[in-house]
Amino acid sequence: MTEFTARVATILVEEAVDFDLDTLDLYVKVAYPDLRKCINLVQQNVNEGKLEAPNKADGGEADWKFDMVELFKAGKISDARKLLCGKLRAEEMEEVYRWLYDNITIFGEEAKQDAAILILKQGIVDHTLVVDVEINLAAVLIKLARL
Repeated sequence: MTEFTARVATILVEEAVDFDLDTLDLYVKVAYPDLRKCINLVQQNVNEGKLEAPNKADGGEADWKFDMVELFKAGKISDARKLLCGKLRAEEMEEVYRWLYDNITIFGEEAKQDAAILILKQGIVDHTLVVDVEINLAAVLIKLARL
């Protein structure tokens, strides 16, 4: 992910866009591993030569990802669970597992990341077997919160 961030930062520097790394990191965590998507998101949020934090009022499909990054950074995994289960349709919930895996560093140290991967793996397996995928995702997020 470091090279991904460096590439987007290089583009911003070349275009003389002012940015801070925390804001850039937020866009990277939302779009990773899709570099083109990240560049487009950043481009849409440059105003008067400055990269701005995402506007929650935009209502874009990535809003839950922005919110989730902030909640996980703050250690509010239970709030993230409530957010996701309230905003996502059943067919979108499978994407959460991949997003969490792609951003596994939000769980902290390596031992916690390993435990998170095992929880995510079981959640994906169960996802294909359960009647209510929202309950399954909620259960996975509860387990992740207890790491």
